[in-house]
Amino acid sequence: MSRKRGNGEGNVRKRPDGRWEARYVVEHQGGVTRRSVYGRTYEEAARQLREAIRGRDDGLPPVTGRETLGGYLTDWLAGSKSNMRPQTLRAYERNIRLHITPILGRYRLRQLQPADLQRLYQDRLDAGLSPTTVRHIHAVLSRALGQATQWNLIARNPASLVKAPRRARHEMRALTASQVRTLLAAARSDRLEALYVVAVTTGMRQGELLALRWRDVDLDRSTLSVTGTLQWSKGVGLTISEPKTARSRRQLQLASAAVEGLRQHRARQAAEILASEGWDQTTDLVFPNHVGRPMQASNLLRRSFFPLLAAADLPHIRFHDLRHTAATLLLSRGVHPKIASEMLGHSTVAFTLDVYSHVTETLQREAARTMDSILGEAFPQPVGVSAGVNRPSKPVALPSPSSISNTDSRWARQDSNLRPEGYEPPALTG
Repeated sequence: MSRKRGNGEGNVRKRPDGRWEARYVVEHQGGVTRRSVYGRTYEEAARQLREAIRGRDDGLPPVTGRETLGGYLTDWLAGSKSNMRPQTLRAYERNIRLHITPILGRYRLRQLQPADLQRLYQDRLDAGLSPTTVRHIHAVLSRALGQATQWNLIARNPASLVKAPRRARHEMRALTASQVRTLLAAARSDRLEALYVVAVTTGMRQGELLALRWRDVDLDRSTLSVTGTLQWSKGVGLTISEPKTARSRRQLQLASAAVEGLRQHRARQAAEILASEGWDQTTDLVFPNHVGRPMQASNLLRRSFFPLLAAADLPHIRFHDLRHTAATLLLSRGVHPKIASEMLGHSTVAFTLDVYSHVTETLQREAARTMDSILGEAFPQPVGVSAGVNRPSKPVALPSPSSISNTDSRWARQDSNLRPEGYEPPALTG
């Protein structure tokens, strides 16, 4: 038997199959549409009806029980293009198409359970995907299902109840200070010498370096501002977009070596512009290709960086490892993690310390030496059980064990582990 509700509030009735159906009306430009939600009890159907009407009044998508996860992810991704970076959008689309939809695409959105996601992650790990890739899959689902929760399409976000696989720990490859000097010596007079100097002294990302423009550089004040990153988009090509995160937009203080390198680079580039007829001066790039346009990262690696490493007889590392090199050198020389985190453009100091945990041992040794110095000022004598002992100028001659008999009166009535009778240890002082 149906139960009447107020005008515009919908109504709830019991169906012949035993379920309860709640119906409500949605008005739109094409007219009026009646929609239904269902529950096993009157209370469940009434609750879903309240959520549906609240979503309708807020202009949210209608709540149905038939929408699949695959269909929702397709719609969600299409509507997220305006607030995602192109590179992020491509990564999300690839993970949805290759890993999520084939396994969970037909699951009803409202019936999705945390156990379903856990099985997905294990299936992908068993298929050979790395823990990092599975964490990226988890990030897509967490963000998409979080939006579904806000839209009242689901009651809760099942991804928030599932732990992603632990992040795989890769060996950090960083150059030593001596190797950095070797690299920069090999790069001397190279067309991109200044790029390597700035990379190892600031820890900037490769995309940030290739997107750096002269208007963002102030050599008189020895500063530069990170305002963009170079990205490649299918159908568009190379473009300068917003930095990776809000914290990635930052101002950096330049070392004197970087300032001098950029001055020489600007003079060399001025000569290139005069010698080139087709130079594109509209880009204002500090590190462009030979005609002034954005440089492809693959060309940088293949034509400059890797040959440079080989010529200097240095390990074959990634360009990104120059960023790790800068961070490791800064932290190992006692630079405060907060300063290093701001230079690198990390979201939090905790993230910096987590990524560069291999350097924390050095920081702890420095802290221990600092504490020793502090205690040394307060306690000139060595700290320990021997502190305050008045040591004799000459060692005290003790009888040899062979010369002491078991009946020696000095050992009488004493435990074998104790000193002779009458022995008093030196008094310890504060």
